[in-house]
Amino acid sequence: MFDVSMLLMLVALGAVVGVAAGLLGIGGGGIMVPAFTGLFLAYGVPDTQVVHLALGTSMASIIATSFSSLRAHHAKNGVSWEVVKRMAPGVLAGTFFGALITGWFDTLFLAGFFSLFMLYVAFSMFRNAPPKAGQTLPGTPALLRAGAGIGVISALVSIGGGSLTVPYLASRGVELKKAIGTSAAVGLPIALAGTLGYVLSGWENTDVSEMTFGFVYLPAVLCVSLVSFFTAPIGVSIAYRLPVAILKKIFGVLVFSLSAKMFWSVL
Repeated sequence: MFDVSMLLMLVALGAVVGVAAGLLGIGGGGIMVPAFTGLFLAYGVPDTQVVHLALGTSMASIIATSFSSLRAHHAKNGVSWEVVKRMAPGVLAGTFFGALITGWFDTLFLAGFFSLFMLYVAFSMFRNAPPKAGQTLPGTPALLRAGAGIGVISALVSIGGGSLTVPYLASRGVELKKAIGTSAAVGLPIALAGTLGYVLSGWENTDVSEMTFGFVYLPAVLCVSLVSFFTAPIGVSIAYRLPVAILKKIFGVLVFSLSAKMFWSVL
């Protein structure tokens, strides 16, 4: 399945995903899942497995992007590690469970759920309303529950959780830029637990000769990860220097257009 044309498309995808991750605190799944779905369909992946494979491959690709993004935010003192520590157990459990149950759902359900969620993300980006400020950060039990919920949804739509984590933290009294940096750090346990869940959930589909493990296509993961690792800091640099309201609107339209196209392709 892997050839030069696929390599070039994956390199371009990795560049865009990395910048988006650093700029907006997202893992890039809103871009990767539709892109992988279209790419895998073009290379003959069966309709019944294409969205599952796109979700799992996207989740695995988020690992490097999240790590690079969190390093850049940490260097700018943009991560609240106390919040990460308190949310992480819930995030890990919720994400692993969410990824593990994706095998229960058919392609149409997953594509529809993804598209509806991306509609919400696109609307939020386009509206660009500031999150309502909260008074104080809640206690550990509440953060654990929030982490678990964010993890489950993030796994089902294969995102790093930024579209959920950022508004949640900002509404609980965390300064917006620190919420973005903390979201990038939370994205790493989401990606790790989600990848493991997708590998186990689709294990019967493993084909070592094609380098597919469960619902993860390794060549795509490596290509996108290598490029996005180096482009994520570019997005972080832009986020700390320029207002991102217009860019968020552009990304909102892009994400919704890609998800709508993906859903139409599956239909």
